[in-house]
Amino acid sequence: MSELNLADLSNEPVAARLAHAKALCNAERFDEADELCRMVLTVEPSNSIALYQRGLIAYRRGQYEFAAEHMMDAISNDPQPDYYFTLGNVMAAHNRSQAAAECFRIAAQLRPDHADTYNNLGTAQRALKQYRDAVDSFCRVLELQPENGRAYNNLANTLLEMNELPAALEAWQLAQSLAPGFSEPHSNRLFALHYSDTTTPRQYLEEVKRFSDLAANTIQPFKSWLVGTAPRTDRPLRVGIVSGDLRAHPVGYFLESVVRNLDARRVELIAYSSYRLEDELTARLKPCFAEWHDISGLSEIAAAQQIRSDRIDVLIDASGHTTYNRLMVFAWKPAPIQVSWPGYFASTGLEAIDYVLGDGYTLPENEASHFVEKPWRLPESYLCFTPPVSSIEVAPLPLKQNGHVTFGYFGLLTKVTDAVVATWAAILQSVPGAKLFLKSGQLDIEDVRASTLARFATCGISADRMILEGFSAREAYLQAFNRVDISLSPFPYPSGTTAAESLWMGVPVLGLKGERFVSHIVESVVHTAGLGEAWIANDRVDYIDRAIAHAADAQTLGALRAGLRTQLLASPLCNAQRFARHLEDALHGMWYDYLAKRLLTKREV
Repeated sequence: MSELNLADLSNEPVAARLAHAKALCNAERFDEADELCRMVLTVEPSNSIALYQRGLIAYRRGQYEFAAEHMMDAISNDPQPDYYFTLGNVMAAHNRSQAAAECFRIAAQLRPDHADTYNNLGTAQRALKQYRDAVDSFCRVLELQPENGRAYNNLANTLLEMNELPAALEAWQLAQSLAPGFSEPHSNRLFALHYSDTTTPRQYLEEVKRFSDLAANTIQPFKSWLVGTAPRTDRPLRVGIVSGDLRAHPVGYFLESVVRNLDARRVELIAYSSYRLEDELTARLKPCFAEWHDISGLSEIAAAQQIRSDRIDVLIDASGHTTYNRLMVFAWKPAPIQVSWPGYFASTGLEAIDYVLGDGYTLPENEASHFVEKPWRLPESYLCFTPPVSSIEVAPLPLKQNGHVTFGYFGLLTKVTDAVVATWAAILQSVPGAKLFLKSGQLDIEDVRASTLARFATCGISADRMILEGFSAREAYLQAFNRVDISLSPFPYPSGTTAAESLWMGVPVLGLKGERFVSHIVESVVHTAGLGEAWIANDRVDYIDRAIAHAADAQTLGALRAGLRTQLLASPLCNAQRFARHLEDALHGMWYDYLAKRLLTKREV
């Protein structure tokens, strides 16, 4: 769109000025569009279209309160369904899900055949944990538009939260076939495959390569970059981190102490946040970064161009195929070196990502074929746990007060496969009076509570042997570990963050050896914390035997509980300074390899 002289439009009819404003907004020329709307409102203060357009401009800029104010003014003058619909989007973006749902309900009443309204209503209901209502909304979309791939994707997300993994995988498969250019269901399905105990590493790699094909069919990666070639003695590496989890999230918890201890003379950090929600942890992270950019509203190519123009040497993907990922940005190859760490635990499938960062436990030599990326192993642990900002003390061993052992698992029930249920039930049957304490946000759903009890009942475990609790804020969640004697890690998708938190609360974690990165995570955490082989079983029978043996040794459990937090804090898992040096060395090692290959290529030419 060519440059406009706004003064030349001052004499045009209001409708013409508003049409120009809309076109300017669509072209992301927000300042000019907003000025035209202001000109209209000077003449007609109650013009609903101008008020709506100003609200839309503010929404696209991320100015949600200003946007909501103008949208509501527009509605008060002319309650159009589009206005309610967009106000719902504003409220959803501003993390006001209840208000968003109400706006979408009104919009649906005014325009009952608008599929996008039901789609967004379902998303708001899902955020409110109104899962049955969300399923109904997505099904209404599919009644109106049977081939709506996005609705199938959203339906699958909801089904997964309801612990309906097979149905979710099927819905994502449909979403992929109906919207083959839409990357989100591909990523969601790839992530969810890790919950299944029937997915082999080879099958996963075949699936993830299909995602890579999607990127290859639509993206032409950059072949050159605006970076320098000076070694680390002359300048710090510019290292970008792309993540939607720079907040109270496992990724945020594992990053916090690391970024705080990186040497600014060796590494200059730049954040690219792909999710606008910020919290107290975000506020603690921000001072550790030289620059902080919000790319949540940018297209893939726009975000890639910004990263490239920022002269990033090494770009870290901290999401993988998890929510709010921007893997398609990485497919553009905006930095010469790209690395996957620490938010994922398998191949991303993208050849544009050069390395996957792990350790000797998560990336054994004989499993390198599981990855498109080249494995790079840190010398001790690939994770560094940031201890909670909390004064919660470790309580005495519950066994001594209760007279029975309490096993516990605090995490997603989707990880608790039928094989896990059978294994844990066998442990309970072999340990007289023992109870199993399950704590998960999914247990706030009555159907999930009932099905969980039913699954264990099928294996001979009555409801009085089970303790079920739903979501708690982090302080109360950590406090709940004081009611657990031994934590049980599921398989093949084990405990990670939860395992570290359990150890911090003095509760040892029993895990099972795995056969791929994700299933090795608990091994890495337990070994790095210094618990050794005693708490990692070789197979399911050994897992049961070890649980029984540990439960029978109250004296050892009590002594371990008394000193486990101190042991954890002294271990490499919590030594942020040492970990930061290892990470810096790894990043500079990658940089030296890049420079060496670049020099070799020039010589060959």
